[in-house]
Amino acid sequence: MERYETALQLLPGRYWTQLREIAPEIEEYRMRVGKPLSFVRSGREYPLSGELVSEADLLRTLEKATGASLHTAAPAMARGYLCVRGVRIGLCGEMQWVDGAPKGFHSYSSLALRVPHECRGICDETMRTLYANGFLNTLILSPPGGGKTTALREMIRCLSDRGTRLCVCDERGELAASEGAIPGFDLGRHTDILSACPKAEAAMMLLRGMNPQIIAMDEITQREDLLAVQEIVGCGVGLLATAHAASIDDLQRRPLYRKLLALGAFQAALVISIHGDRREYSGRLFS
Repeated sequence: MERYETALQLLPGRYWTQLREIAPEIEEYRMRVGKPLSFVRSGREYPLSGELVSEADLLRTLEKATGASLHTAAPAMARGYLCVRGVRIGLCGEMQWVDGAPKGFHSYSSLALRVPHECRGICDETMRTLYANGFLNTLILSPPGGGKTTALREMIRCLSDRGTRLCVCDERGELAASEGAIPGFDLGRHTDILSACPKAEAAMMLLRGMNPQIIAMDEITQREDLLAVQEIVGCGVGLLATAHAASIDDLQRRPLYRKLLALGAFQAALVISIHGDRREYSGRLFS
């Protein structure tokens, strides 16, 4: 409940009463200037009645998120998002460029606040089937917003609590939602977390210094991530990661992921599909 409340309190106070009853079910809040505030539940977006969102509302939300230090946070926000105790805030508006590089925003037009979740037991049956004969390097697949990070968080906890020494590349701070040295989510008894560091660099640091049995990372999206995957597998370390794809066939249609599969780094996939208000978790083996 703490993460739902963290996200809720970043919003203008006039929405709190209306949203609090359904807050645990909400996956995202969307704030667009001149439009009603809306929320996403089970992948579908619903508008709220009442006063329209203003740019001042967006600025107040960002001031809360940055501790009234918008200027100080500008370089980080130039990446297009901000992470606050596990709540990722996506940013849109007019960007400011200096010497050909993004430096921040002149103005803001919309925010997307993604609420992190902890859902224990969601992968238990699939993990029993996939890992009946031992751990397999696993890629978690779903379309954007399908629950990959939630499933990854739960799989990390389960494997770690079984005694596996597991290291996490938490580039955006979403997996652990740490405040300083204290993780906001339980990632297991034998887990070490390296946050605020690009995945590829974090993986190399963990390999050199922490002697992991498995390395976990969220959202393989760049060529540098492929190089990190190759290095991890080459060192004989297990791998648990996520990728944007609705299915294995969808994965194979994308050039970056075809290269990923060509490395032979993953033996199994956990595929998340959404059916109405229900998510289904199924295990697949790569041939």
